[in-house]
Amino acid sequence: MGFPARLDIPAPILEIARTLDGAGYEAWCVGGSLRDTLLGHPQTDYDIATSARPDEVQRLFPRTVAVGIKHGTVGVLDRRRELHEVTTFRRDVLTDGRHAVVQYGVSLEDDLARRDFTINAIAYHPLRHEWRDPFAGERDLRAGLVRAVGAPEQRFQEDFLRILRALRFAARFDFAIDSATWEAAQAASSGLGQLSAERVREEWFKGVQTARSIHRLVSLWIDVGAARVWLPELAATASQIKLLPEPGPGSRDPVLLTALLVPNPSSVLARLKSSNAQIARAAAVEAGPEQPPALDEISVRRWMSAIGQALDDLTEIWQLRHGREAPWRQTSRSIRDQGDPLTRADLAIDGSDLLALGVTGPAVGHILSALLERVLDNPRLNTREALLELAKEIS
Repeated sequence: MGFPARLDIPAPILEIARTLDGAGYEAWCVGGSLRDTLLGHPQTDYDIATSARPDEVQRLFPRTVAVGIKHGTVGVLDRRRELHEVTTFRRDVLTDGRHAVVQYGVSLEDDLARRDFTINAIAYHPLRHEWRDPFAGERDLRAGLVRAVGAPEQRFQEDFLRILRALRFAARFDFAIDSATWEAAQAASSGLGQLSAERVREEWFKGVQTARSIHRLVSLWIDVGAARVWLPELAATASQIKLLPEPGPGSRDPVLLTALLVPNPSSVLARLKSSNAQIARAAAVEAGPEQPPALDEISVRRWMSAIGQALDDLTEIWQLRHGREAPWRQTSRSIRDQGDPLTRADLAIDGSDLLALGVTGPAVGHILSALLERVLDNPRLNTREALLELAKEIS
């Protein structure tokens, strides 16, 4: 691999670097975008680390956003109003496994030394085309290795989330985890309980979305001890998970993958403090039924009526589980394309029409439900005239 002589840095990043450099400050490209570029994944944005303090960055640029000001990060808006993160060189002076108190006024080397893994501790000067790699991150990229910067025990004690990040990088790039780093991660895994559910959820979601092998990601979570703390359901279903086909890169909805991997996804997502919409989707998948009782149009139409908005999710779950297209997919698409009525709201008449016929009280709802049953069997009955006649017969 080796370091290229120069990188093709986007113009807005160069402009930010020139402004900082012209004011007498250092400006280096750092972070995951640099790592991914070296792995052959071209990037359109790069984070910048600088010797300028946050207030100095805000003074130099007319349009900024305080995206992470307490951590030293200022968002700089370019001429197209796209945001680029500029972070002051910093060093941790106090950590508790979740948060860090940082100190400014340190060197680039100090800043790189506080980073989690060697593959993320590389810097490139976009104007002078110089590289800094004090922890041999490029060598580890070539070797396919996730290795902590410095003492892995210290890195994980500083922030336990780094354990989950190690698993994510290993699964995303199909890298091995350095033995000392792995042992330290296992030893520190009980500390994962100190993390907020939101941070764990974000790592879990990123993990299932980017892993080359979901099977490997799950195994890593189980083996390091992370599943025991946050997702014990994974260990309970590990043998069944191994039998599942690997999801393709286009099938990476984190809610559906969670539902695929655990039997009670709504409870898991609630534990991870997911959004109400995500939890509701998972609950609808759990409620099922997972597939229509038969594949004829009437059976599929009735199944679609019963599951409502969960159709696409249940179809995708079945396909993830079996590795092929659901046998009802074409039929359900035809039913949708035809605009067949599936709910009482789809009927050609409503409660006001029944009131005009003299129907009152609970009978209104009963008759509408009975009419829906008729049109599920025969959608051609869904006309105002036909339904009014049927309503008279039923009442």
